[in-house]
Amino acid sequence: MSASRRRARLLAPLAAIAATLGAQAAEAQRAQMDSANPTCPTSPNWSNYREMRFTVQQVGGKRVLLAEGGIDDNLIPRLEAALRDDTIEEVWLRSPGGNARIGNQAGLLIRRSGLPTRIPAGWACFSACNSLFMGGIARFIDPGGLFVVHMFTHTGDRAVIRQEVARGEDSTVGLIGEIEQQSALLASEDNDFLIRMGISRRLLSEVMYQQRAVGGGSTRRCLTQDEVRRYNVVNG
Repeated sequence: MSASRRRARLLAPLAAIAATLGAQAAEAQRAQMDSANPTCPTSPNWSNYREMRFTVQQVGGKRVLLAEGGIDDNLIPRLEAALRDDTIEEVWLRSPGGNARIGNQAGLLIRRSGLPTRIPAGWACFSACNSLFMGGIARFIDPGGLFVVHMFTHTGDRAVIRQEVARGEDSTVGLIGEIEQQSALLASEDNDFLIRMGISRRLLSEVMYQQRAVGGGSTRRCLTQDEVRRYNVVNG
């Protein structure tokens, strides 16, 4: 038996195990849906690593870069180092999001690498993770994988808001003005990024901007397979 056939025989069980585990994770995500966000499970599998980790694994005969965890401020040098491995064939993503501007920069890095991106069954990619995924030259979301979007906000730090309100009207007005300005800038950047990545801008107006930024009601949206095709989120 040739070396390549022996290698294929050894890898086949690993691919089957990965597929089984992915299907089980996807089923677990579907089993408990979130009443506040009815399109999404209560606990999406988007990793609890505070900083994104990059590891290379052989899955189903393919060299895959696993990108797992939060989009932290210092992600770019680690991603650049990971992408220097020219044996990588695909990037798999699961993340709860993080720094939106770093996410856009990381997406551009992935685009320059020419690599495809994938959200496997049972994994979830939320918020700033969307930008990394969109950077793929070809993009795939397996059935049971979750592409999760929301309305971005600069009002997440409630302690800062309470502090400014306590200082009086002028301070509060100043904070509101800063939030409006930063939100407008980020909206412009997101719009530009979507155009460059070949994503329909209707994703912003019809889906993302329809979610509540904070407070009651749906604050995140898990796209269906039909929607990710309609908005050209997947193109593979």
